[in-house]
Amino acid sequence: MANILKEIIDYKRVEVAQRKTIVPIEKLKEQAEQTPKCRNFYKAVTKQNPRGINIIAEVKKASPSAGLIRPDFDPVQIAKIYEQSGADAISVLTDEKYFQGKLEYLTQVKNAVSVPVLRKDFIIDEYQIYEARAAGADAILLIAETFEPTEGRFVDLMILAAELTLTVLLEVHCADSLLRARSMIGFPKAHYSIIGINNRNLETMKVDLNTTIRLAELADLQKGLVAESGLKTREDIQKVKRCGASAVLIGETLCKSPDITAKFRELFS
Repeated sequence: MANILKEIIDYKRVEVAQRKTIVPIEKLKEQAEQTPKCRNFYKAVTKQNPRGINIIAEVKKASPSAGLIRPDFDPVQIAKIYEQSGADAISVLTDEKYFQGKLEYLTQVKNAVSVPVLRKDFIIDEYQIYEARAAGADAILLIAETFEPTEGRFVDLMILAAELTLTVLLEVHCADSLLRARSMIGFPKAHYSIIGINNRNLETMKVDLNTTIRLAELADLQKGLVAESGLKTREDIQKVKRCGASAVLIGETLCKSPDITAKFRELFS
């Protein structure tokens, strides 16, 4: 069976190396210094919400598992609908090869909404963190399974993100990764990181909603918890809410709906 995550990371190393030759990291650092202060992603996804759950709505055109999700894809229009519907934060997929995203989408969305914006990508290098900040991101995704347990680079990326005032959504899928990652929450600064449990196995792309339910008891729920992937119905939302999730990250279900506003209301009102 193919390991999709390994395939993506192998390609991402090549892609990042190519991007470095186009835009030097020094230029990105200059651009990052000139961007406005980050919006508070951590607060947005951990606050007490009358709805009972905070929502990270994802702007998503395609994926390896679903193929093309929304043919009439307009990232700004989708993001505006999300905000008007009550999203607390917005995630923008920026991976080009596997998700048909673009970094420019993130900048366009950030300029169009007032809520915090997350860069969703396979981040393995400090270059991508400067890139995210320069593009206007308020938060980034780091996937624990993409790093070896003793790899120092993971710690370095957490430190750099905090220095740039970016919140880290630290994603895990299995118990071993969660036990390793939960000690990183609050490092190196409090309120700049939060655990996300991905119900999708990125090696096989299979989804099991019970992943969040099984792993939630191992997380420090007082520091917040984001349930990701496979959320399709109101009942699914209620399940992860009951197990202590403070937020959900949901994209495919919303983006493939002909009426995003109606789907949002159906799931969360």
